Amino acid sequence: MTPRNLQLTRALALALLAGGTAACGGVRERADVQYVEEPATALYNRAADALDRGRYPRALALFGEVERQHPYSSWARRAMLMEAYTNYQAQQYDDAIENAQRFISLHPGNESAPYAYYLIAICHFERIMDVGRDQGTTERALAALNDVVRRYPDSPYARDARLKLDMVYDQLAGKEMAIGRFYLQRDQHLAAINRFRNVIENENFQRTTHVPEALHRLVEAYLSVGMTEEAQRMASILGYNFPGSEWYQRSYALMTQQGVAPVAVEEAERRGWLRRTFGRVL
Repeated sequence: MTPRNLQLTRALALALLAGGTAACGGVRERADVQYVEEPATALYNRAADALDRGRYPRALALFGEVERQHPYSSWARRAMLMEAYTNYQAQQYDDAIENAQRFISLHPGNESAPYAYYLIAICHFERIMDVGRDQGTTERALAALNDVVRRYPDSPYARDARLKLDMVYDQLAGKEMAIGRFYLQRDQHLAAINRFRNVIENENFQRTTHVPEALHRLVEAYLSVGMTEEAQRMASILGYNFPGSEWYQRSYALMTQQGVAPVAVEEAERRGWLRRTFGRVL
Protein backbone atom coordinates (compact mmCIF):
# COMPACT_ATOMS: atom_id res chain seq x y z
CA MET A 1 0.00 0.00 0.00
CA THR A 2 1.37 3.40 -0.90
CA PRO A 3 2.02 6.05 1.84
CA ARG A 4 -0.93 8.03 0.43
CA ASN A 5 -3.30 5.10 0.78
CA LEU A 6 -1.90 4.13 4.17
CA GLN A 7 -2.41 7.63 5.55
CA LEU A 8 -6.02 7.83 4.41
CA THR A 9 -6.79 4.28 5.49
CA ARG A 10 -5.52 5.00 8.99
CA ALA A 11 -7.49 8.21 9.14
CA LEU A 12 -10.66 6.47 8.06
CA ALA A 13 -10.12 3.70 10.58
CA LEU A 14 -9.94 6.35 13.30
CA ALA A 15 -13.04 8.08 12.00
CA LEU A 16 -15.09 4.91 12.00
CA LEU A 17 -13.73 3.72 15.35
CA ALA A 18 -12.15 0.73 13.65
CA GLY A 19 -13.84 -2.62 13.58
CA GLY A 20 -16.21 -1.66 10.83
CA THR A 21 -13.77 -2.10 7.99
CA ALA A 22 -12.68 -5.64 8.79
CA ALA A 23 -13.21 -7.70 5.68
CA CYS A 24 -14.33 -11.28 5.35
CA GLY A 25 -13.96 -13.74 2.52
CA GLY A 26 -16.52 -15.08 0.11
CA VAL A 27 -16.67 -12.22 -2.37
CA ARG A 28 -17.59 -13.57 -5.75
CA GLU A 29 -15.65 -12.42 -8.77
CA ARG A 30 -18.74 -11.10 -10.56
CA ALA A 31 -18.95 -7.31 -10.82
CA ASP A 32 -22.74 -7.25 -10.45
CA VAL A 33 -24.46 -7.13 -7.08
CA GLN A 34 -27.31 -9.44 -6.11
CA TYR A 35 -29.91 -7.29 -4.37
CA VAL A 36 -30.87 -9.89 -1.78
CA GLU A 37 -31.85 -8.91 1.73
CA GLU A 38 -29.03 -9.73 4.12
CA PRO A 39 -27.60 -8.45 7.42
CA ALA A 40 -25.88 -5.08 7.39
CA THR A 41 -22.64 -6.52 8.74
CA ALA A 42 -22.43 -9.07 5.94
CA LEU A 43 -23.07 -6.46 3.25
CA TYR A 44 -20.66 -4.01 4.79
CA ASN A 45 -17.88 -6.55 5.13
CA ARG A 46 -18.30 -7.71 1.55
CA ALA A 47 -18.07 -4.08 0.44
CA ALA A 48 -14.93 -3.56 2.53
CA ASP A 49 -13.40 -6.69 1.02
CA ALA A 50 -14.12 -5.43 -2.50
CA LEU A 51 -12.53 -2.11 -1.56
CA ASP A 52 -9.41 -3.85 -0.25
CA ARG A 53 -9.15 -5.70 -3.57
CA GLY A 54 -9.43 -2.46 -5.54
CA ARG A 55 -12.81 -3.42 -7.00
CA TYR A 56 -14.23 0.06 -6.56
CA PRO A 57 -17.49 -0.19 -8.59
CA ARG A 58 -18.48 -3.33 -6.68
CA ALA A 59 -17.54 -1.76 -3.34
CA LEU A 60 -19.65 1.32 -4.14
CA ALA A 61 -22.61 -0.83 -5.12
CA LEU A 62 -22.40 -2.85 -1.91
CA PHE A 63 -21.97 0.18 0.34
CA GLY A 64 -24.98 1.70 -1.41
CA GLU A 65 -26.91 -1.48 -0.72
CA VAL A 66 -26.11 -1.17 2.98
CA GLU A 67 -27.74 2.25 2.93
CA ARG A 68 -30.74 1.01 0.94
CA GLN A 69 -31.47 -2.07 3.04
CA HIS A 70 -30.58 -0.61 6.47
CA PRO A 71 -31.14 3.16 6.13
CA TYR A 72 -31.41 3.97 9.84
CA SER A 73 -28.57 1.85 11.15
CA SER A 74 -25.08 2.86 12.22
CA TRP A 75 -23.84 0.68 9.36
CA ALA A 76 -25.63 2.93 6.88
CA ARG A 77 -23.79 5.97 8.25
CA ARG A 78 -20.48 4.15 8.01
CA ALA A 79 -21.29 2.99 4.50
CA MET A 80 -22.08 6.53 3.42
CA LEU A 81 -18.64 7.70 4.50
CA MET A 82 -17.01 4.65 2.98
CA GLU A 83 -18.58 5.56 -0.37
CA ALA A 84 -16.73 8.84 -0.15
CA TYR A 85 -13.49 7.06 0.70
CA THR A 86 -13.97 4.52 -2.10
CA ASN A 87 -14.48 7.28 -4.65
CA TYR A 88 -11.36 8.98 -3.30
CA GLN A 89 -9.37 5.79 -3.76
CA ALA A 90 -10.70 5.54 -7.31
CA GLN A 91 -9.64 9.18 -7.86
CA GLN A 92 -13.23 10.14 -8.51
CA TYR A 93 -12.72 13.28 -6.48
CA ASP A 94 -15.94 15.12 -7.34
CA ASP A 95 -18.00 12.08 -6.34
CA ALA A 96 -15.99 11.70 -3.14
CA ILE A 97 -16.60 15.33 -2.23
CA GLU A 98 -20.30 14.98 -2.94
CA ASN A 99 -20.51 11.85 -0.75
CA ALA A 100 -18.64 13.53 2.10
CA GLN A 101 -20.80 16.64 1.88
CA ARG A 102 -23.93 14.48 1.98
CA PHE A 103 -22.63 12.78 5.12
CA ILE A 104 -21.96 16.15 6.76
CA SER A 105 -25.38 17.53 5.85
CA LEU A 106 -27.17 14.46 7.26
CA HIS A 107 -24.93 13.82 10.28
CA PRO A 108 -23.21 17.13 11.18
CA GLY A 109 -22.63 16.13 14.80
CA ASN A 110 -21.40 12.62 14.10
CA GLU A 111 -18.03 11.63 15.52
CA SER A 112 -16.85 10.91 11.96
CA ALA A 113 -17.71 14.39 10.66
CA PRO A 114 -14.11 15.61 11.15
CA TYR A 115 -12.92 12.91 8.77
CA ALA A 116 -15.54 13.91 6.20
CA TYR A 117 -14.29 17.50 6.25
CA TYR A 118 -10.71 16.26 6.02
CA LEU A 119 -11.52 14.02 3.06
CA ILE A 120 -13.04 16.96 1.19
CA ALA A 121 -9.84 18.94 1.79
CA ILE A 122 -7.63 16.07 0.62
CA CYS A 123 -9.67 15.67 -2.58
CA HIS A 124 -9.02 19.31 -3.43
CA PHE A 125 -5.39 19.14 -2.29
CA GLU A 126 -4.50 16.19 -4.50
CA ARG A 127 -5.79 18.00 -7.59
CA ILE A 128 -3.57 21.05 -7.19
CA MET A 129 -2.01 21.91 -10.54
CA ASP A 130 1.43 23.40 -11.27
CA VAL A 131 1.87 27.15 -10.88
CA GLY A 132 1.50 27.68 -14.60
CA ARG A 133 -2.15 26.68 -14.43
CA ASP A 134 -5.22 28.29 -12.89
CA GLN A 135 -5.07 28.03 -9.10
CA GLY A 136 -8.80 27.70 -8.44
CA THR A 137 -8.32 24.19 -7.04
CA THR A 138 -5.51 25.48 -4.82
CA GLU A 139 -7.84 28.13 -3.42
CA ARG A 140 -10.50 25.51 -2.75
CA ALA A 141 -7.94 23.30 -1.02
CA LEU A 142 -6.86 26.28 1.08
CA ALA A 143 -10.44 26.98 2.17
CA ALA A 144 -11.17 23.32 2.94
CA LEU A 145 -7.95 22.79 4.92
CA ASN A 146 -8.59 25.94 6.93
CA ASP A 147 -12.10 24.66 7.58
CA VAL A 148 -10.68 21.49 9.14
CA VAL A 149 -8.28 23.48 11.32
CA ARG A 150 -10.98 25.94 12.40
CA ARG A 151 -13.62 23.34 13.23
CA TYR A 152 -11.44 20.65 14.80
CA PRO A 153 -8.20 22.35 15.92
CA ASP A 154 -7.13 19.58 18.29
CA SER A 155 -7.84 16.65 15.98
CA PRO A 156 -5.18 14.61 14.13
CA TYR A 157 -6.81 15.82 10.92
CA ALA A 158 -6.05 19.42 11.86
CA ARG A 159 -2.41 18.57 12.48
CA ASP A 160 -2.07 17.11 9.02
CA ALA A 161 -4.09 19.97 7.51
CA ARG A 162 -1.64 22.50 8.97
CA LEU A 163 1.26 20.73 7.27
CA LYS A 164 -0.58 20.75 3.96
CA LEU A 165 -1.47 24.42 4.38
CA ASP A 166 2.25 25.23 4.27
CA MET A 167 2.45 23.48 0.90
CA VAL A 168 -0.64 25.28 -0.36
CA TYR A 169 0.77 28.67 0.63
CA ASP A 170 4.03 27.79 -1.09
CA GLN A 171 2.06 26.96 -4.23
CA LEU A 172 0.17 30.26 -4.14
CA ALA A 173 3.36 32.21 -3.51
CA GLY A 174 4.89 30.36 -6.46
CA LYS A 175 2.02 31.56 -8.64
CA GLU A 176 2.71 35.16 -7.58
CA MET A 177 6.37 34.66 -8.48
CA ALA A 178 5.50 33.25 -11.90
CA ILE A 179 3.30 36.25 -12.70
CA GLY A 180 5.92 38.64 -11.35
CA ARG A 181 8.63 37.12 -13.54
CA PHE A 182 6.30 37.38 -16.53
CA TYR A 183 5.89 41.11 -15.94
CA LEU A 184 9.60 41.61 -15.23
CA GLN A 185 10.61 39.96 -18.50
CA ARG A 186 8.33 42.38 -20.36
CA ASP A 187 9.67 45.44 -18.54
CA GLN A 188 6.39 45.96 -16.70
CA HIS A 189 8.33 46.72 -13.56
CA LEU A 190 5.63 48.24 -11.36
CA ALA A 191 3.29 45.29 -11.95
CA ALA A 192 6.17 42.92 -11.17
CA ILE A 193 7.01 44.82 -7.97
CA ASN A 194 3.43 44.45 -6.73
CA ARG A 195 3.60 40.67 -7.16
CA PHE A 196 7.00 40.27 -5.51
CA ARG A 197 6.04 42.54 -2.62
CA ASN A 198 2.97 40.40 -2.01
CA VAL A 199 5.24 37.40 -1.48
CA ILE A 200 7.33 39.13 1.18
CA GLU A 201 4.49 41.05 2.86
CA ASN A 202 1.72 38.44 2.97
CA GLU A 203 1.99 36.80 6.40
CA ASN A 204 1.07 33.42 4.95
CA PHE A 205 3.82 33.59 2.33
CA GLN A 206 6.68 34.78 4.53
CA ARG A 207 7.85 31.27 5.41
CA THR A 208 7.64 29.89 1.90
CA THR A 209 10.64 28.93 -0.20
CA HIS A 210 10.03 31.85 -2.56
CA VAL A 211 10.96 34.74 -0.25
CA PRO A 212 14.71 34.90 -1.11
CA GLU A 213 14.02 35.06 -4.85
CA ALA A 214 11.22 37.60 -4.34
CA LEU A 215 13.67 39.89 -2.53
CA HIS A 216 16.24 39.52 -5.31
CA ARG A 217 13.64 40.22 -8.00
CA LEU A 218 12.67 43.36 -6.12
CA VAL A 219 16.30 44.45 -6.20
CA GLU A 220 16.26 43.88 -9.96
CA ALA A 221 12.99 45.71 -10.50
CA TYR A 222 13.85 48.69 -8.31
CA LEU A 223 17.22 49.13 -9.99
CA SER A 224 15.51 49.01 -13.38
CA VAL A 225 13.23 51.94 -12.51
CA GLY A 226 15.94 53.94 -10.74
CA MET A 227 14.66 53.41 -7.19
CA THR A 228 18.15 52.85 -5.82
CA GLU A 229 17.38 53.22 -2.13
CA GLU A 230 14.54 50.68 -2.31
CA ALA A 231 16.89 48.28 -4.10
CA GLN A 232 19.43 48.75 -1.31
CA ARG A 233 16.76 48.12 1.30
CA MET A 234 15.65 44.86 -0.32
CA ALA A 235 19.27 43.75 -0.66
CA SER A 236 19.87 44.52 3.03
CA ILE A 237 16.86 42.43 4.06
CA LEU A 238 17.98 39.63 1.76
CA GLY A 239 21.54 39.72 3.09
CA TYR A 240 20.40 39.76 6.71
CA ASN A 241 18.03 36.80 6.36
CA PHE A 242 19.74 34.72 3.68
CA PRO A 243 23.42 35.74 3.72
CA GLY A 244 24.73 32.59 2.07
CA SER A 245 21.99 32.17 -0.52
CA GLU A 246 22.41 32.20 -4.27
CA TRP A 247 19.90 35.04 -4.46
CA TYR A 248 21.92 37.31 -2.19
CA GLN A 249 25.06 36.61 -4.23
CA ARG A 250 23.17 37.53 -7.41
CA SER A 251 21.81 40.72 -5.86
CA TYR A 252 25.27 41.71 -4.62
CA ALA A 253 26.78 41.08 -8.05
CA LEU A 254 24.00 43.05 -9.77
CA MET A 255 24.38 46.04 -7.48
CA THR A 256 28.15 45.98 -7.87
CA GLN A 257 27.76 45.83 -11.65
CA GLN A 258 25.50 48.88 -11.59
CA GLY A 259 27.70 50.81 -9.15
CA VAL A 260 25.24 50.71 -6.26
CA ALA A 261 26.85 50.13 -2.88
CA PRO A 262 25.22 47.60 -0.54
CA VAL A 263 24.22 49.04 2.83
CA ALA A 264 25.72 47.56 5.98
CA VAL A 265 23.42 46.04 8.57
CA GLU A 266 24.18 48.76 11.11
CA GLU A 267 23.27 51.48 8.62
CA ALA A 268 20.15 49.58 7.52
CA GLU A 269 19.04 49.36 11.15
CA ARG A 270 19.73 53.06 11.68
CA ARG A 271 17.55 53.86 8.67
CA GLY A 272 14.75 51.72 10.07
CA TRP A 273 14.80 49.29 7.16
CA LEU A 274 14.90 46.13 9.25
CA ARG A 275 12.03 44.92 11.40
CA ARG A 276 11.20 41.54 12.83
CA THR A 277 8.19 39.69 11.49
CA PHE A 278 7.53 36.00 12.24
CA GLY A 279 11.15 35.47 13.22
CA ARG A 280 12.51 37.16 10.13
CA VAL A 281 13.62 40.66 9.40
CA LEU A 282 11.38 42.06 6.67
